[in-house]
Amino acid sequence: MMLVSRCVNGLLYRIKPVPVQMFCRLQHQQGDSPVPFRPETSMAKTLMDTGTRRIFSEEHDLFRQNVRRFFKEEVVPYHAEWEKAGEVSREVWEKAGQQGLLGIYTPAEHGGVGGDLLSAAIVWEEQMYSNCSGPGFSLHSEIVMPYISHYGSQAQIERFLPQMAAGKCIGAIAMSEPGAGSDLQGVKTYARQDGTDWILNGNKVFITNGWMSDVVIVVAVTNREAKSAAHGLSLFLVESGTKGFAKGRKLEKIGLKAQDTAELFFEDVRLPAGAVLGQPHKGFYYLMNELPQERLIIAVMALASCEFMFEETRNYVTQRKAFGKTVADLQTEICVGRSFIDNCLQLHSERKLDSGTASMAKYWASELQNKVATQCVQLHGGWGYMWEYPIA
Repeated sequence: MMLVSRCVNGLLYRIKPVPVQMFCRLQHQQGDSPVPFRPETSMAKTLMDTGTRRIFSEEHDLFRQNVRRFFKEEVVPYHAEWEKAGEVSREVWEKAGQQGLLGIYTPAEHGGVGGDLLSAAIVWEEQMYSNCSGPGFSLHSEIVMPYISHYGSQAQIERFLPQMAAGKCIGAIAMSEPGAGSDLQGVKTYARQDGTDWILNGNKVFITNGWMSDVVIVVAVTNREAKSAAHGLSLFLVESGTKGFAKGRKLEKIGLKAQDTAELFFEDVRLPAGAVLGQPHKGFYYLMNELPQERLIIAVMALASCEFMFEETRNYVTQRKAFGKTVADLQTEICVGRSFIDNCLQLHSERKLDSGTASMAKYWASELQNKVATQCVQLHGGWGYMWEYPIA
Protein backbone atom coordinates (compact mmCIF):
# COMPACT_ATOMS: atom_id res chain seq x y z
CA MET A 1 0.00 0.00 0.00
CA MET A 2 1.11 3.54 -0.66
CA LEU A 3 -0.10 6.66 1.13
CA VAL A 4 -0.95 9.30 -1.43
CA SER A 5 -0.39 12.81 -0.15
CA ARG A 6 0.13 16.17 -1.72
CA CYS A 7 1.10 19.64 -0.62
CA VAL A 8 -0.93 22.60 -1.85
CA ASN A 9 -0.06 26.10 -0.70
CA GLY A 10 1.71 24.69 2.30
CA LEU A 11 -1.18 22.42 3.28
CA LEU A 12 -0.55 18.68 3.31
CA TYR A 13 -3.43 16.55 2.09
CA ARG A 14 -3.29 12.94 3.23
CA ILE A 15 -5.58 10.53 1.49
CA LYS A 16 -6.52 6.95 2.21
CA PRO A 17 -3.84 4.32 1.40
CA VAL A 18 -3.95 3.17 -2.20
CA PRO A 19 -2.61 -0.14 -3.55
CA VAL A 20 0.84 0.39 -5.08
CA GLN A 21 -0.27 -1.51 -8.19
CA MET A 22 -3.07 0.99 -8.76
CA PHE A 23 -0.76 3.95 -8.25
CA CYS A 24 1.80 2.55 -10.69
CA ARG A 25 -0.88 1.75 -13.23
CA LEU A 26 -2.14 5.33 -13.10
CA GLN A 27 1.41 6.59 -13.63
CA HIS A 28 1.93 4.24 -16.55
CA GLN A 29 -1.27 5.36 -18.24
CA GLN A 30 -0.16 8.99 -18.13
CA GLY A 31 3.55 8.50 -18.86
CA ASP A 32 6.05 9.83 -16.34
CA SER A 33 3.73 12.44 -14.84
CA PRO A 34 2.12 11.18 -11.63
CA VAL A 35 -1.65 11.53 -11.68
CA PRO A 36 -3.14 13.00 -8.52
CA PHE A 37 -5.39 10.27 -7.18
CA ARG A 38 -8.76 11.26 -5.82
CA PRO A 39 -10.55 8.39 -4.07
CA GLU A 40 -14.28 8.05 -4.40
CA THR A 41 -16.41 8.49 -1.30
CA SER A 42 -16.58 4.73 -0.78
CA MET A 43 -12.77 4.60 -0.48
CA ALA A 44 -12.35 7.56 1.87
CA LYS A 45 -11.99 7.43 5.63
CA THR A 46 -15.24 9.33 6.06
CA LEU A 47 -17.99 10.28 3.63
CA MET A 48 -17.24 13.98 4.18
CA ASP A 49 -13.49 13.88 3.53
CA THR A 50 -11.89 16.74 1.61
CA GLY A 51 -9.70 15.67 -1.30
CA THR A 52 -12.09 13.05 -2.63
CA ARG A 53 -14.32 12.64 -5.70
CA ARG A 54 -13.06 12.94 -9.26
CA ILE A 55 -15.30 15.85 -10.20
CA PHE A 56 -13.37 18.20 -7.89
CA SER A 57 -9.89 19.74 -8.12
CA GLU A 58 -7.32 20.87 -5.56
CA GLU A 59 -8.65 24.42 -5.97
CA HIS A 60 -12.08 23.13 -5.02
CA ASP A 61 -10.56 21.47 -1.95
CA LEU A 62 -9.09 24.76 -0.76
CA PHE A 63 -12.40 26.50 -1.35
CA ARG A 64 -14.20 23.75 0.57
CA GLN A 65 -11.90 24.30 3.54
CA ASN A 66 -12.83 27.99 3.59
CA VAL A 67 -16.54 27.23 3.28
CA ARG A 68 -16.36 24.62 6.04
CA ARG A 69 -14.60 27.14 8.26
CA PHE A 70 -17.28 29.75 7.53
CA PHE A 71 -20.12 27.49 8.60
CA LYS A 72 -18.18 26.32 11.66
CA GLU A 73 -17.41 29.86 12.84
CA GLU A 74 -20.29 31.99 11.55
CA VAL A 75 -23.29 29.66 11.48
CA VAL A 76 -22.99 26.72 13.90
CA PRO A 77 -22.49 28.82 17.10
CA TYR A 78 -25.66 30.83 16.44
CA HIS A 79 -27.95 28.26 14.86
CA ALA A 80 -29.73 27.26 18.07
CA GLU A 81 -30.68 30.90 18.66
CA TRP A 82 -31.93 31.21 15.10
CA GLU A 83 -34.07 28.11 15.50
CA LYS A 84 -35.83 29.76 18.42
CA ALA A 85 -36.24 32.99 16.46
CA GLY A 86 -37.45 31.25 13.30
CA GLU A 87 -34.95 33.13 11.16
CA VAL A 88 -31.22 33.69 10.76
CA SER A 89 -29.55 37.07 11.21
CA ARG A 90 -29.12 39.47 8.32
CA GLU A 91 -25.51 39.78 9.42
CA VAL A 92 -24.73 36.20 8.37
CA TRP A 93 -26.03 36.97 4.88
CA GLU A 94 -23.63 39.88 4.53
CA LYS A 95 -20.76 37.82 5.92
CA ALA A 96 -21.51 35.12 3.36
CA GLY A 97 -21.45 37.78 0.66
CA GLN A 98 -18.10 39.08 1.87
CA GLN A 99 -16.70 35.54 1.66
CA GLY A 100 -17.94 35.13 -1.92
CA LEU A 101 -20.44 32.41 -1.01
CA LEU A 102 -23.50 34.00 -2.65
CA GLY A 103 -24.15 34.14 -6.38
CA ILE A 104 -21.18 31.90 -7.10
CA TYR A 105 -22.63 30.56 -10.36
CA THR A 106 -23.86 33.98 -11.52
CA PRO A 107 -21.57 35.58 -14.14
CA ALA A 108 -19.23 38.27 -12.85
CA GLU A 109 -20.47 40.66 -15.54
CA HIS A 110 -23.92 40.37 -13.95
CA GLY A 111 -22.60 41.13 -10.48
CA GLY A 112 -22.05 37.56 -9.33
CA VAL A 113 -18.87 35.73 -8.36
CA GLY A 114 -18.47 34.08 -11.76
CA GLY A 115 -17.45 30.71 -10.34
CA ASP A 116 -18.30 27.24 -11.56
CA LEU A 117 -21.21 24.99 -10.62
CA LEU A 118 -19.03 22.68 -8.55
CA SER A 119 -17.97 25.57 -6.31
CA ALA A 120 -21.63 26.40 -5.76
CA ALA A 121 -22.30 22.74 -4.95
CA ILE A 122 -19.59 22.83 -2.29
CA VAL A 123 -21.56 25.52 -0.43
CA TRP A 124 -24.74 23.42 -0.62
CA GLU A 125 -22.91 20.37 0.69
CA GLU A 126 -21.01 22.11 3.46
CA GLN A 127 -24.20 23.64 4.80
CA MET A 128 -25.62 20.13 5.16
CA TYR A 129 -22.37 18.86 6.70
CA SER A 130 -22.67 21.61 9.33
CA ASN A 131 -26.19 20.37 10.18
CA CYS A 132 -27.49 23.93 9.90
CA SER A 133 -30.53 24.24 7.66
CA GLY A 134 -31.30 27.87 8.49
CA PRO A 135 -29.58 30.05 5.88
CA GLY A 136 -31.51 29.94 2.60
CA PHE A 137 -28.36 30.55 0.58
CA SER A 138 -28.97 27.93 -2.12
CA LEU A 139 -32.45 29.16 -3.00
CA HIS A 140 -31.26 32.76 -3.05
CA SER A 141 -28.10 32.13 -5.07
CA GLU A 142 -28.86 29.27 -7.42
CA ILE A 143 -32.62 29.55 -7.86
CA VAL A 144 -33.64 33.21 -7.57
CA MET A 145 -30.52 34.88 -8.97
CA PRO A 146 -30.42 32.73 -12.15
CA TYR A 147 -33.94 33.86 -13.11
CA ILE A 148 -32.81 37.47 -13.00
CA SER A 149 -29.51 36.71 -14.72
CA HIS A 150 -31.11 34.64 -17.49
CA TYR A 151 -34.31 36.58 -18.17
CA GLY A 152 -33.92 39.99 -16.55
CA SER A 153 -33.42 43.30 -18.30
CA GLN A 154 -30.13 45.11 -17.95
CA ALA A 155 -31.78 47.46 -15.46
CA GLN A 156 -33.04 44.54 -13.36
CA ILE A 157 -29.66 42.83 -13.44
CA GLU A 158 -27.85 45.97 -12.33
CA ARG A 159 -30.42 46.78 -9.65
CA PHE A 160 -30.59 43.42 -7.92
CA LEU A 161 -27.75 41.00 -8.63
CA PRO A 162 -24.74 42.89 -7.19
CA GLN A 163 -26.68 43.55 -3.98
CA MET A 164 -27.82 39.93 -3.82
CA ALA A 165 -24.27 38.66 -4.24
CA ALA A 166 -23.26 40.96 -1.38
CA GLY A 167 -25.96 39.54 0.88
CA LYS A 168 -27.61 42.95 1.21
CA CYS A 169 -30.68 42.00 -0.81
CA ILE A 170 -32.32 38.66 0.01
CA GLY A 171 -34.31 36.89 -2.69
CA ALA A 172 -37.28 34.53 -2.66
CA ILE A 173 -39.59 32.96 -5.23
CA ALA A 174 -43.35 32.77 -4.62
CA MET A 175 -45.04 29.94 -6.46
CA SER A 176 -46.98 27.88 -3.89
CA GLU A 177 -50.50 28.93 -2.90
CA PRO A 178 -53.00 27.57 -0.35
CA GLY A 179 -54.64 25.57 -3.13
CA ALA A 180 -51.68 25.00 -5.43
CA GLY A 181 -48.19 23.75 -4.79
CA SER A 182 -45.93 22.98 -7.70
CA ASP A 183 -49.03 22.40 -9.86
CA LEU A 184 -48.96 25.55 -11.94
CA GLN A 185 -52.41 24.79 -13.33
CA GLY A 186 -53.80 25.72 -9.92
CA VAL A 187 -52.23 29.19 -9.60
CA LYS A 188 -54.88 31.79 -8.68
CA THR A 189 -52.71 34.87 -8.10
CA TYR A 190 -53.65 37.20 -10.95
CA ALA A 191 -52.15 40.30 -12.54
CA ARG A 192 -54.15 42.42 -14.95
CA GLN A 193 -52.78 45.12 -17.17
CA ASP A 194 -53.76 48.73 -16.49
CA GLY A 195 -52.18 50.90 -19.14
CA THR A 196 -48.48 50.09 -18.97
CA ASP A 197 -48.78 48.98 -15.33
CA TRP A 198 -49.89 45.68 -13.82
CA ILE A 199 -52.25 45.23 -10.84
CA LEU A 200 -51.36 42.14 -8.79
CA ASN A 201 -53.73 40.32 -6.43
CA GLY A 202 -53.42 37.01 -4.60
CA ASN A 203 -51.55 35.25 -1.84
CA LYS A 204 -48.69 32.79 -1.55
CA VAL A 205 -47.71 30.35 1.18
CA PHE A 206 -44.70 28.28 2.33
CA ILE A 207 -42.28 30.83 0.85
CA THR A 208 -38.68 30.16 1.89
CA ASN A 209 -36.81 33.40 2.69
CA GLY A 210 -40.21 35.08 2.47
CA TRP A 211 -40.05 36.85 5.81
CA MET A 212 -36.59 38.33 5.29
CA SER A 213 -36.88 38.82 1.53
CA ASP A 214 -36.15 42.15 -0.11
CA VAL A 215 -37.27 41.03 -3.56
CA VAL A 216 -39.65 38.22 -4.51
CA ILE A 217 -40.22 36.60 -7.89
CA VAL A 218 -44.00 36.18 -7.97
CA VAL A 219 -45.68 33.68 -10.29
CA ALA A 220 -49.04 35.01 -11.48
CA VAL A 221 -51.67 34.35 -14.12
CA THR A 222 -51.74 37.15 -16.68
CA ASN A 223 -53.92 35.57 -19.35
CA ARG A 224 -57.01 33.83 -18.02
CA GLU A 225 -58.12 33.01 -21.54
CA ALA A 226 -55.00 30.98 -22.28
CA LYS A 227 -55.67 27.36 -23.18
CA SER A 228 -53.15 26.22 -20.55
CA ALA A 229 -50.82 27.53 -17.85
CA ALA A 230 -48.02 27.24 -20.38
CA HIS A 231 -49.42 30.28 -22.18
CA GLY A 232 -50.81 32.38 -19.36
CA LEU A 233 -48.22 32.81 -16.58
CA SER A 234 -45.82 35.69 -15.99
CA LEU A 235 -43.08 36.39 -13.46
CA PHE A 236 -42.91 39.67 -11.53
CA LEU A 237 -40.19 41.17 -9.36
CA VAL A 238 -41.90 42.60 -6.28
CA GLU A 239 -39.84 44.51 -3.73
CA SER A 240 -40.54 44.65 0.00
CA GLY A 241 -42.25 47.87 0.94
CA THR A 242 -44.28 48.05 -2.24
CA LYS A 243 -47.78 49.35 -1.44
CA GLY A 244 -50.25 46.48 -1.12
CA PHE A 245 -47.56 43.84 -0.53
CA ALA A 246 -47.73 42.40 2.99
CA LYS A 247 -45.94 39.57 4.75
CA GLY A 248 -48.00 37.35 7.01
CA ARG A 249 -46.72 35.43 10.00
CA LYS A 250 -43.61 33.32 10.03
CA LEU A 251 -44.81 29.74 9.79
CA GLU A 252 -43.71 27.42 12.61
CA LYS A 253 -42.54 24.09 11.20
CA ILE A 254 -41.62 20.71 12.68
CA GLY A 255 -38.23 20.98 10.96
CA LEU A 256 -36.05 23.59 9.24
CA LYS A 257 -36.84 25.76 12.23
CA ALA A 258 -34.26 28.47 11.54
CA GLN A 259 -35.23 28.77 7.87
CA ASP A 260 -37.82 31.51 7.65
CA THR A 261 -40.98 30.48 5.84
CA ALA A 262 -43.81 32.94 5.34
CA GLU A 263 -47.18 33.76 3.85
CA LEU A 264 -47.24 36.64 1.37
CA PHE A 265 -50.26 38.77 0.44
CA PHE A 266 -50.77 41.00 -2.59
CA GLU A 267 -53.70 43.41 -2.67
CA ASP A 268 -53.97 45.72 -5.65
CA VAL A 269 -50.20 45.93 -5.91
CA ARG A 270 -49.40 48.31 -8.76
CA LEU A 271 -46.27 47.31 -10.64
CA PRO A 272 -44.59 49.12 -13.52
CA ALA A 273 -43.84 47.37 -16.79
CA GLY A 274 -40.23 47.15 -15.63
CA ALA A 275 -41.26 44.73 -12.88
CA VAL A 276 -42.07 41.98 -15.39
CA LEU A 277 -39.25 39.44 -15.48
CA GLY A 278 -38.65 38.44 -19.08
CA GLN A 279 -41.61 38.56 -21.44
CA PRO A 280 -45.28 38.57 -20.35
CA HIS A 281 -47.02 35.18 -20.53
CA LYS A 282 -43.67 33.33 -20.84
CA GLY A 283 -43.31 32.49 -17.16
CA PHE A 284 -44.11 28.80 -17.54
CA TYR A 285 -41.27 28.33 -20.01
CA TYR A 286 -38.82 30.13 -17.72
CA LEU A 287 -39.87 27.95 -14.79
CA MET A 288 -39.43 24.78 -16.82
CA ASN A 289 -36.01 25.86 -18.08
CA GLU A 290 -34.72 26.26 -14.53
CA LEU A 291 -36.15 22.99 -13.19
CA PRO A 292 -33.06 20.78 -13.75
CA GLN A 293 -30.86 22.99 -11.58
CA GLU A 294 -33.52 23.38 -8.90
CA ARG A 295 -34.02 19.62 -8.69
CA LEU A 296 -30.28 19.04 -8.66
CA ILE A 297 -29.84 21.38 -5.70
CA ILE A 298 -32.36 19.36 -3.71
CA ALA A 299 -30.62 16.13 -4.67
CA VAL A 300 -27.14 17.38 -3.75
CA MET A 301 -28.26 18.72 -0.38
CA ALA A 302 -30.26 15.58 0.42
CA LEU A 303 -27.30 13.32 -0.36
CA ALA A 304 -24.94 15.49 1.70
CA SER A 305 -27.43 15.30 4.55
CA CYS A 306 -27.31 11.50 4.28
CA GLU A 307 -23.52 11.59 4.54
CA PHE A 308 -23.65 13.77 7.64
CA MET A 309 -26.26 11.59 9.34
CA PHE A 310 -24.33 8.45 8.53
CA GLU A 311 -21.09 9.75 10.03
CA GLU A 312 -22.89 10.94 13.17
CA THR A 313 -24.46 7.52 13.55
CA ARG A 314 -21.29 5.59 12.76
CA ASN A 315 -19.51 7.50 15.50
CA TYR A 316 -22.31 6.67 17.91
CA VAL A 317 -22.57 2.95 17.17
CA THR A 318 -18.85 2.22 16.74
CA GLN A 319 -18.89 -0.07 19.77
CA ARG A 320 -22.28 -1.59 18.99
CA LYS A 321 -21.25 -4.40 16.65
CA ALA A 322 -24.78 -5.80 16.44
CA PHE A 323 -25.67 -2.93 14.16
CA GLY A 324 -22.68 -3.31 11.84
CA LYS A 325 -24.64 -4.78 8.95
CA THR A 326 -27.26 -2.02 9.05
CA VAL A 327 -24.59 0.68 9.01
CA ALA A 328 -22.74 -1.01 6.15
CA ASP A 329 -25.96 -1.28 4.14
CA LEU A 330 -26.62 2.43 4.60
CA GLN A 331 -23.07 3.32 3.59
CA THR A 332 -23.42 1.29 0.40
CA GLU A 333 -26.64 3.00 -0.61
CA ILE A 334 -25.21 6.44 0.13
CA CYS A 335 -22.06 5.77 -1.91
CA VAL A 336 -24.11 4.51 -4.85
CA GLY A 337 -26.23 7.65 -4.63
CA ARG A 338 -23.10 9.81 -4.43
CA SER A 339 -21.83 8.37 -7.70
CA PHE A 340 -25.11 9.18 -9.47
CA ILE A 341 -25.41 12.69 -8.01
CA ASP A 342 -21.80 13.51 -8.90
CA ASN A 343 -22.48 12.36 -12.45
CA CYS A 344 -25.48 14.72 -12.56
CA LEU A 345 -23.32 17.58 -11.28
CA GLN A 346 -20.79 16.89 -14.01
CA LEU A 347 -23.52 16.77 -16.66
CA HIS A 348 -25.05 20.04 -15.47
CA SER A 349 -21.67 21.77 -15.37
CA GLU A 350 -21.44 20.83 -19.07
CA ARG A 351 -25.06 21.99 -19.63
CA LYS A 352 -26.13 18.46 -20.53
CA LEU A 353 -28.42 17.58 -17.60
CA ASP A 354 -31.99 17.01 -18.74
CA SER A 355 -35.10 17.45 -16.63
CA GLY A 356 -35.82 13.71 -16.46
CA THR A 357 -32.41 12.79 -15.06
CA ALA A 358 -32.58 15.69 -12.61
CA SER A 359 -35.97 14.41 -11.44
CA MET A 360 -34.48 10.96 -10.87
CA ALA A 361 -31.69 12.50 -8.81
CA LYS A 362 -34.13 14.49 -6.69
CA TYR A 363 -36.38 11.47 -6.17
CA TRP A 364 -33.59 9.04 -5.31
CA ALA A 365 -31.68 11.35 -2.97
CA SER A 366 -34.73 12.64 -1.11
CA GLU A 367 -36.12 9.12 -0.62
CA LEU A 368 -32.72 7.98 0.59
CA GLN A 369 -32.52 10.94 2.96
CA ASN A 370 -35.78 9.88 4.57
CA LYS A 371 -34.60 6.28 4.89
CA VAL A 372 -31.21 7.24 6.33
CA ALA A 373 -32.78 9.65 8.82
CA THR A 374 -35.25 7.03 10.03
CA GLN A 375 -32.64 4.31 10.47
CA CYS A 376 -30.05 6.61 12.04
CA VAL A 377 -32.55 7.83 14.63
CA GLN A 378 -33.41 4.21 15.43
CA LEU A 379 -29.74 3.29 15.76
CA HIS A 380 -29.38 6.02 18.38
CA GLY A 381 -32.09 4.37 20.43
CA GLY A 382 -33.96 6.71 22.76
CA TRP A 383 -31.21 9.31 22.42
CA GLY A 384 -32.18 9.74 18.78
CA TYR A 385 -35.18 11.71 19.99
CA MET A 386 -33.19 14.00 22.27
CA TRP A 387 -32.46 17.48 20.93
CA GLU A 388 -28.92 17.42 22.34
CA TYR A 389 -27.96 14.83 19.71
CA PRO A 390 -27.42 16.20 16.17
CA ILE A 391 -29.32 13.30 14.62
CA ALA A 392 -32.55 14.61 16.18
